[in-house]
Amino acid sequence: MIKYGLDQIDELKFLDFHFTIERRDDQWIDVTLTPQLSSLSAPIPQDLAEFTILVICNHAGAIAQMVPQDIGCDCEYQLTFSEKEQVRLFIESIEERIIAASTVEL
Repeated sequence: MIKYGLDQIDELKFLDFHFTIERRDDQWIDVTLTPQLSSLSAPIPQDLAEFTILVICNHAGAIAQMVPQDIGCDCEYQLTFSEKEQVRLFIESIEERIIAASTVEL
């Protein structure tokens, strides 16, 4: 993770994710990921109380945005390229479930 304004990078290595999928509207699906870290990972920054990653997808399952969050709100961190790649691979593995959520009535 990279904290805005700092040069230090602490690379998180995700082992798995707990997730929820929620249809936001006729365009977007929100996937909230709670990561489980590998034993080889840097620790989650201590100033994050409840770290999650919001992944916004379209109804076809394509990722539009990945947003690190703390207690459900945007935070002052961004994901590294490697972290984004780990999230992308996980989202692709649950793509059918994301697409299925697009058919849920609001």
